[in-house]
Amino acid sequence: METTNDNLIDKQLYISMQQGNKKAFDTLFIKYYAMLCAFARSFVSLEDAEEVVQDTMLQIWENRKTNHIDSSVHHYLFKAVKNKCYTLMTRNSLRFQIENILTPDIQELFEDPDFYIIEELTQKEEELSKVIKEKMMIIPNFIDKSVPIGKDDSQNVEIEKFGEPIVPNYEIPYHADICEKLSGLDKASAGRTSGNGFYYLTGNIARLHSAMLSYARDFMINKGFTYCIPPFMIRGDVVDGVMSFKEMDEMMYKIENEDLYLIGTSEHSMIGRFKGQIIKEEQLPLTLTSYSPCFRKEVGSHGIEERGLYRVHQFEKQEMIVICKLEESMDWYNKMWQFTVEFFRSLDVPVRTLECCSGDLADLKVKSCDVEAWSPRQKKYFEVGSCSTLGDAQARRLSIRAKGENGNYLVATLNNTVLATPRGLIAVLENNYQKDGSIKIPKALQQYMGGLEVIK
Repeated sequence: METTNDNLIDKQLYISMQQGNKKAFDTLFIKYYAMLCAFARSFVSLEDAEEVVQDTMLQIWENRKTNHIDSSVHHYLFKAVKNKCYTLMTRNSLRFQIENILTPDIQELFEDPDFYIIEELTQKEEELSKVIKEKMMIIPNFIDKSVPIGKDDSQNVEIEKFGEPIVPNYEIPYHADICEKLSGLDKASAGRTSGNGFYYLTGNIARLHSAMLSYARDFMINKGFTYCIPPFMIRGDVVDGVMSFKEMDEMMYKIENEDLYLIGTSEHSMIGRFKGQIIKEEQLPLTLTSYSPCFRKEVGSHGIEERGLYRVHQFEKQEMIVICKLEESMDWYNKMWQFTVEFFRSLDVPVRTLECCSGDLADLKVKSCDVEAWSPRQKKYFEVGSCSTLGDAQARRLSIRAKGENGNYLVATLNNTVLATPRGLIAVLENNYQKDGSIKIPKALQQYMGGLEVIK
């Protein structure tokens, strides 16, 4: 029997086929060929049945741009095959014989395609559909032609620098030491309560952390984005829709005995909000900015830079999400990373942008760039944000469409980090560290700190 999920997958394949995707057509052909032949065999000979099915599928491919399916793809295919069989039977003077011999009840039974899907065939179809879906879910997206080719992040390409990277004539301590000296960090207690990769922020350091998030929220609202607080847990089918299986295994924490995962970034639940939805074209683009805590496994061993606050299992983030027409996605991509650059420059942090090469792109990404902040202590840049366009990959997996004058179409999805703490906090601490050990509070943050100008 056809399920709602099967119908949804079939619809997605058919839409993709209409757009000229031969692989989508091949997938539908493989899925239904045996079932359609078994169905046709009840009307005509085996040889004729195979020819009928092949002709039907060929016509569907050739007429893909003009054919519109109102019912399910499943029943459309069986009906089309039945009609072709009837045409052939008429030519052979068999149709009327059958209709006169069979009782109405039996005739109705024979016309039900599900009647011919025997238990064994159904089981094989289900197994094959599962395999096909799994294969399709691991196929990477097409990258943009402008993406540089490289094996990994070591071959990413610098685009542009913003602000002068200054190294002061005095030593800048390790960021964790700065925080501890100002009574703002307690990792030892967090180790006892939660283990490695967690921390307590206290006092004015905690206040600075919250001030940065509040400023990031208002910064994006002033750019015209709608502020959102999403669910912090999402179901497995949403996870499958927004990221690759490899990313999921490396990043996500699963809730035991529940079909729920802790989010690694609010992008996941924000995009999942539109799963199975049809957005009115006049509502596009959707420009959203979301706050959330984020939870990540961060598997692997790391050096001193990662043992502080740089690589942790729990952090907070202000994100920006855009859902738009596919042809507008690159314009929004360039706007979005520029917002992050502007944000950090307003905090007196020099930054640069880095074009991600092909080997550093996650499977669903079309194009991506990192925003890196200057570390005067390390005398180099480090990542504080990432901007990506995923084309229609997430929309296809989650069936997110827009309704226009010429029908429904898949949308493009984009995401970008405004601020991820505590990495952003590290950048502000190092670039505003004074010789006497105090922290100069950037002017943009002072109103969120009760007018405080310096942390001593």
